[in-house]
Amino acid sequence: MMKILLVDGTMFGRKTGAILEQVEQYIKELDASFELEMMHFSQYKHQIVDGSPLNDDMKKMIQQFEEADAYIIATPIFQASIPGVLKNAFDFLHPKTMRYKPVSIVANGGTYQHHLVVENQLKPILDYFRALVTPNYVYTHTSHFDANNNIVDADVHSRLRELARVFVQYCEMSKNLPKETIDQH
Repeated sequence: MMKILLVDGTMFGRKTGAILEQVEQYIKELDASFELEMMHFSQYKHQIVDGSPLNDDMKKMIQQFEEADAYIIATPIFQASIPGVLKNAFDFLHPKTMRYKPVSIVANGGTYQHHLVVENQLKPILDYFRALVTPNYVYTHTSHFDANNNIVDADVHSRLRELARVFVQYCEMSKNLPKETIDQH
């Protein structure tokens, strides 16, 4: 059974969590055999990467990343960037943690131009990890949600369904791909 970690990469707000819950539902509709685990950064006591001994929450977070077979990463875009807490989480991980594991990205922000942050910041980080990043990320805008953070835009629902469909196929494709490499990098 594949273990999927759905990462809510922010400490604030509910939109990224709402997107993740919708993607989780679409994945379950496509393949009920996955073990889906939600990780909300707001439930962890974070520390910065400074060489200090790790607290229990950071040890748990790292272990959850290491034990996962695939990921859905959700991020808000703040000040034209991913949140520091998400980048910090990546900095805690060993470079081989996400190697050859499927990853899909969902993001949201207050302007339509912020979708480029996914291309210019998040994808290069995931490429460094040699993750199998699906080509179709979904960016949402504040206007795609109602006052209760429910996604109300039909096109966003269609794109999330397609993201889930491609992600499930990437998971299937990755099952027989050895995570150990021939090279030493």
